Amino acid sequence: MTRDELWVCHLGTIPYLDAVVLQERVRAQRQADELPDTLLLLEHPPVYTRGRRSGDAELALGEDFYRSRGIDLTDTDRGGRVTYHGPGQLVGYPIMRVAGISSHLRTIEASIVAALAEERIEARSRADEGPDYTGVWVQDRKIASIGVHVSREISTHGFAVNVTNDLDPFSWVVACGLPDVAMTSIAEETAPDSPTGLACFRRRMAHAFCQAHDRRQRLVSTRRLGIDAPLTPPPLRRVAVPA
Repeated sequence: MTRDELWVCHLGTIPYLDAVVLQERVRAQRQADELPDTLLLLEHPPVYTRGRRSGDAELALGEDFYRSRGIDLTDTDRGGRVTYHGPGQLVGYPIMRVAGISSHLRTIEASIVAALAEERIEARSRADEGPDYTGVWVQDRKIASIGVHVSREISTHGFAVNVTNDLDPFSWVVACGLPDVAMTSIAEETAPDSPTGLACFRRRMAHAFCQAHDRRQRLVSTRRLGIDAPLTPPPLRRVAVPA
């Protein structure tokens, strides 16, 4: 373990609350300097998460409506408002020592912009427009959400990039606290004859994240992190190409 390394672990598909527990385990090890800065990459089954700034009006259709469509709901200690996670969306949890929340957020945004550029998608940060615009945008469409929590200088939670996931669940809530937000994805922004699967973008995102932090990437197993939970590898998902 060297200081110029950033460990990257592919977790597969993990229920949201299980991922919270895993983050807490890794954070405790990072706070004790038993691990270097670490990026967990994964997917979640369908779930709405409510950040610290969320209000009831953001889930206006009621819990019964969402649960009838197979979507869980849970509160979380991250910043931000309501967002959606689901299969085909790449979620990243950087568990790392940070000097300040603002610079941490801007570096995450820059890494996502760089990874999307590899997909020939021109994206940008809108941080200067206020906290509700934290994330990454393609023109006025939001493609990535960010919400973090920092405890004793160590961050948890992180980012979610829409790759091939269903976007309809975003329309059933006030996503990110923005009533008129338009969500998009890599699948929506690229030509149908050049599909990108989540596995391919996951590699690009890991590389861009490490570059943005000026670190050397080291892929590690869950065992190396001391995680003993059963994990399911993510299937390779592709955008459907019309015949």
